[in-house]
Amino acid sequence: MLAIFDLDGTLLNTIADLAEAANYALRKTGFPTHALEAYPYFVGNGVRRLLYRVLPEDCRTDANVDALSLHFYQYYGTHLTDHTSPYPGVRELLDELHSMEYKLAVASNKYQAAVSELISHFFPDVEWVAVEGQKEGVPTKPDPSIVFEILAQASVPKSQVLYIGDSGVDMDTARRAGVTSIGVTWGFRPGSELTEHYADYIASDTAEILRLARQNLSEPLS
Repeated sequence: MLAIFDLDGTLLNTIADLAEAANYALRKTGFPTHALEAYPYFVGNGVRRLLYRVLPEDCRTDANVDALSLHFYQYYGTHLTDHTSPYPGVRELLDELHSMEYKLAVASNKYQAAVSELISHFFPDVEWVAVEGQKEGVPTKPDPSIVFEILAQASVPKSQVLYIGDSGVDMDTARRAGVTSIGVTWGFRPGSELTEHYADYIASDTAEILRLARQNLSEPLS
């Protein structure tokens, strides 16, 4: 059995640090900033898409995104753990899944260096079979390539996989990969988005994920 987790909005609440980095980049390049409350709808498709979305509509050019990127990476690289923390119950969830002999993996649209640093910082004792972020030349979610890469590393059939995430992008990724999806409601997007993107199951807390994981052991959910 394998449980694949999205990172931002699922394992970690990263929104404040992402917002501060993006606003820093906007200030440095002379563009208006945004309130923290706006950022949950900007994130989810990788850094470049985030920076495209925070720009004024008439300024969304590759050149402006490139300019923002320089400042964003400079700031975020040294501030990515300032306000970030695991969601309640996540550490215990990972430990319990491991004790149930689930393999654990991460599939994120955040760039690989940041994913690796966040996972090693917040979950240093967790045994992961794969920690996959955005890499050059590999399409981002909802393209299922990242899931297929994890499946190859874990050597687990699709019928034994649970994919857990907080957004429509995650639900689309799971569906395109042919694995069972669990949408979580504590992240950056509302439960209605999970339903609209055909989540197989929806969990409002980590206890519900554990219930589904136990059920999956005796009778696969897919």
